[in-house]
Amino acid sequence: MKYRVLLVCMGNICRSPTAEGVLRHFIKINRLGDIVEVDSAGTHGYHVGEPPDSRTQRAASVRGYNLSQLRARKVARQDLDYFDLILAMDKSNLDNLRRMAMPEQHPKIKLFMDYADNFDDDEVPDPYYGLGHGFDLVLDMVEDAAQGLVKEIKRELGRG
Repeated sequence: MKYRVLLVCMGNICRSPTAEGVLRHFIKINRLGDIVEVDSAGTHGYHVGEPPDSRTQRAASVRGYNLSQLRARKVARQDLDYFDLILAMDKSNLDNLRRMAMPEQHPKIKLFMDYADNFDDDEVPDPYYGLGHGFDLVLDMVEDAAQGLVKEIKRELGRG
């Protein structure tokens, strides 16, 4: 049985695909790929079928993450049942997810940054309308939270 994690932002072209690529990397190097499944989606369908933003891909590539195969999709109702943990990049998307979910699903919907060790921020800022350096900050934050999440998953699954 797999442990399934869904990472969610608004359009699924910047923050959540970055988080998906980074988390997959840490899942792989921690030899958890056989039991952990990672996906990403957006609360809005603005970019369905599109690859991650070129600036996102460029920043990720510099750090060795290849996001080119990822494609944006919108969160579907069945995702709320399928995934064991649903992590929003910010409070607005957290609220959107909770509005979609049944009350009994709320405990598995959290903020991704809850798992960060080195950042006190609750939210991963959306770099889409900003300058290029925002994509590097997103990567710094996502790498931190992804490592914390892997530690938690290992603890939960008795692998660490």
